[in-house]
Amino acid sequence: PPQHATSARHGSPPQTSAEKRQRAKQKPARHHTRQPRNSTPPQKPGKKQHATPARLLNMPMSASPSPNAPSGFKHRPTSDAGPAATLGGMALTPTSMPPVPAAACTAAAATTPATSAPHSLTPGLQHRYASQLPELCIPWQPARVPQPALTVFNHALARELGWPAEAFDSPAGAELLAGNTVPPEAQPVAQGYAGHQFGGYSPQLGDGRALLLGEVCDAAGRLRDVAFKGSGRTPFSRGGGGKAALGPVRAECLSSEAMHALGVATCRSLAVATTGERIRRDHGPQPGAVLTRVAASHIRVGTFQWVAGQDDEALLRRLADVTLARHCPDLALAPAVDSATAPGQPATPTSGATNLAMLAAVCERQARLVAQWMGLGFIHGVMNTDNMTLSGETIDYGPCAFMEAYDPATVFSSIDRGGRYAWGNQPGIAQWNLARLAESLLPLLHADTEQAVEQATEVINHFPVLYQRHWLAVMRAKLGLVDATAGRAAPGSESGQGGAAGPDVDDAADLALIQGWLHAMQGQGVDWTLAHRHLCDVAEAVWPDAGTTDAGLALSAHPASQGLRSLFTDPARLDDWLPRWQARLVSGPVPSSQGHPHCQPTSQPAERASVMRRVNPLYIPRNQRVEEALDAASDHGDMAPFHALLAVL
Repeated sequence: PPQHATSARHGSPPQTSAEKRQRAKQKPARHHTRQPRNSTPPQKPGKKQHATPARLLNMPMSASPSPNAPSGFKHRPTSDAGPAATLGGMALTPTSMPPVPAAACTAAAATTPATSAPHSLTPGLQHRYASQLPELCIPWQPARVPQPALTVFNHALARELGWPAEAFDSPAGAELLAGNTVPPEAQPVAQGYAGHQFGGYSPQLGDGRALLLGEVCDAAGRLRDVAFKGSGRTPFSRGGGGKAALGPVRAECLSSEAMHALGVATCRSLAVATTGERIRRDHGPQPGAVLTRVAASHIRVGTFQWVAGQDDEALLRRLADVTLARHCPDLALAPAVDSATAPGQPATPTSGATNLAMLAAVCERQARLVAQWMGLGFIHGVMNTDNMTLSGETIDYGPCAFMEAYDPATVFSSIDRGGRYAWGNQPGIAQWNLARLAESLLPLLHADTEQAVEQATEVINHFPVLYQRHWLAVMRAKLGLVDATAGRAAPGSESGQGGAAGPDVDDAADLALIQGWLHAMQGQGVDWTLAHRHLCDVAEAVWPDAGTTDAGLALSAHPASQGLRSLFTDPARLDDWLPRWQARLVSGPVPSSQGHPHCQPTSQPAERASVMRRVNPLYIPRNQRVEEALDAASDHGDMAPFHALLAVL
């Protein structure tokens, strides 16, 4: 669709040097490369539009986000009449993938390639993706660097991977994590993918400065990717230098580890290694660094788009089988999964119903993930299809931020000039991206195109229902509306962000109460995080009898409410909502920390507040604090503020 235009706020808060360092992962007219600070502005929208893939949803991302209703969608799918072989009136013409230049594939890296490293540091490292899907990646070695040094290392995560954490605190560890040495069992590859970036389609993107080292089975039996970021140019670099500056690498480390601590599915940061290089940026040379990232996988919506564009159904089927085995093992069929390890060999095709179930499972994961983002006020910044994983993890932290003053139109990325990826637009964008995945999967769903379209559209159209369920669970927990009498876990509760409601709770009434809370905050400049934290204090004053507090005062006049009221420009906005919320709080038992109803009147309020505080964080990586920590490290070589902030988060 055309790049959408909203009334979203831009550069609010004003651009800081950290935001500029994180600025565009995008060259909007064509490629998605991270530009240096103060770089040339993106080209006008509409310059690069993809006109060939089928469309499941004609979702015009042009309306401003709803100020009070992230639980619903302003951008509902529409159906357009058209011939059998079209979706949304657009022909089902495969998009050809421009080949990787032969010279780029055969030329050696510009610098001396990495040498082999002792395998004792990375026991159990495998190379399944490179072996199962060699057509989707290019073997490549990280570039050697002059002075590797390890500045951040996640010992706990290393132990999760079954690796000898303390052994990395050595020159050998620094050499490995900066890319100078590669474990002998590793087969580093640059992965290929396509993607829609700000609505425009780029048929070939790929890892321009990242390498997948391989996979390792962790202590919990989960297969996890280990990858470098900033390890040098690859055949997908498209003119970029392939290197990463230290500031953005540390910022991603802070953001990803904060999200993990907050209970959100995310890739993790294992290490930050400096390289001794100076990376050219518009604002001057910056220290170079390599980030080692751990993820459930790097299979993206854009991965499927890339393969679908090649019109190779056999390869598309193998990719789907690998994804099923990796992320939906309960759905995977053994013969089809086995075939994925042998390119070109006959396979028992996975059924269309199974692939459709995989699409539904991905929709469920993304609905949960985005609901968690919304509950925390997190703004990803670049929700392009190449930044959405099928694992349901947050990945590719770039110009991301946590919303401070509540405003659904909040945009942090300076390149998002139309507000496409504003906080309030994220649920609709997730559905739009998933429709692009569904388009790519059509050949695997049904032999008849019309039936495949009908099946896929039904799954995609169900996404708002999934999202609302997760959003309701998240907000019930944040507002203390959890009712444990049902004895069941809520959607999202496994990640620490959900809450279950009892069988007699009226969803519509709770949604109306949540909308009322958002409406009260609208236009007040209320800090999203602090408002919910102060609400925990107010909840502690509510007695089990409706309309009373521990001081016998009206809730709006109670001392516990003053911190919350001080956040509002017009505190009277709370006078109508607080009594309704109070009445709902006392309508059912409060769950104890053990998950059972706790009905002693004198202890209920404290128990309720304790439960609420677990899902309403006090600390988030605020832009100002991140900026201060990065500046201290880059300008003065002082890592103490960075490590202090990381420890708090």
